[in-house]
Order: sequence, then C-alpha cells, then structure tokens
Amino acid sequence: MAGVRGGSGPGQQVGLSRPRVLRGAVAIADERGLAALTMRSLAESLGVEAMSLYHHVANKEAVLDGLVEVVMAEIEEAVAGLDAPAPEDDWQRAMRMRVLAAREVLVRHPWAPSVFETRTGTSLAVARYFDGVLGLMRRGGFSYELGHRALHALGSRALGFSQELFEPDGIEAPEEALAAMAEEVPHLVAMIADASHGGAVLGWCDYQAEFEFGLDLILDGLERLRAAG
Repeated sequence: MAGVRGGSGPGQQVGLSRPRVLRGAVAIADERGLAALTMRSLAESLGVEAMSLYHHVANKEAVLDGLVEVVMAEIEEAVAGLDAPAPEDDWQRAMRMRVLAAREVLVRHPWAPSVFETRTGTSLAVARYFDGVLGLMRRGGFSYELGHRALHALGSRALGFSQELFEPDGIEAPEEALAAMAEEVPHLVAMIADASHGGAVLGWCDYQAEFEFGLDLILDGLERLRAAG
C-alpha cells in the first residue's frame, strides 16, 4: 500500500495516529460542515486508504466521540486561561466567564452542539467539565442539593449552547412560510418579525444576545437561592 513503510505491520501508516485522524475530522467539519465528514472524505484528506483509519478509530461514531474529546480539550484550555475571580469572591462572574469561554470554542466549531446532542454514551471529558462546574459552585457556597438543581437549570448552557426546540431547513423562514402560518400562530410570527438578534449564532436561533440573556437570568436566580440558603 502506498505510503506504508516496508516491513511495518498492516495499517501502520506513516505519521498516522488517532490525534492526527481527529484533527483531520475537525478540519473537515470546520471547513465543509459535519455532513461532509465521512470515513472516505477523512481518508482522502489525510492522503491514506480508508481501511487505514480503522486501526485508529473503529467507525464514524468513534470519530464523532473523538470530536467531543477534541472540543472539550479546547474548552478546558480556554477555561484554564481565564483571569477569573475566585469562586469564593464572585462565583457568578467566574461561572459566566467559564460558560462564555466554552461558547467561544463552540462558535469556532458550530457543528459541535449537534455532535454533543447525538452522543449516547457518557463522555468522561464532558463529565469532568461538569464536575468542574459543580466544584466552582461548591466553592461559591452552594450545597450539593442546590448545585444539582443548578446543573439541571443550566443544562447545555453550561457547555455554551442552547438546545433548539426545532430547526427549520433554513436559517431564516421565508416570508411566504410566515404569511401562511400567520393566522394559526399570530404571536410567534409577529415575534419572529419583530425580534432583534445580536452576536454569534449557533444553530437556528441561538444568538449570543439571547444566550447571554438566558444565562444571566439563570445565574441571577441561582444567586438569590444561594444567598437565601
């Protein structure tokens, strides 16, 4: 097979490793979207035969699991680099900075939320991140009971994105579709026509302005509960 050193074992492609395979997968998803990521396209981008990949990743689902690891590593690196206050001094600001740092990573990889949402197993990388979120709250004066409720309230926002209720085919619904729905759902149609958006967007309607609005409501409410406890 071209590109294999003489005498090396089957599939031992020169320079090929799991980290390199995952970096290649991230590059395809970033440049061409998640739908373009297949084992064939990944192999082509790396200049190898598709069968060579299976010595490093079992299948596409394993690649997607690996993408979660890559994104979480970037998030942890971003969080570690923050000049955030100690949670004992200002847990709310520290949490806000953590979450928005995670979101900045996802904005670089807008396909990532859909990958998170489709994983069926428990990712140790994600569990470690949420353990850090809970640890921050504990240092900020939360009981485990309130911390548990806080994690439910934050949900995917702790990772930097809001889960969509639905996602139309296009980013903006066409005017004719809105007109057709106006009599049945007049308030929703009027809201969509009137609403202002701002900042980076993940998904159909997860704009930065709305994300921060929801995040701040949750954090303000949690602070009232913490202070009252």
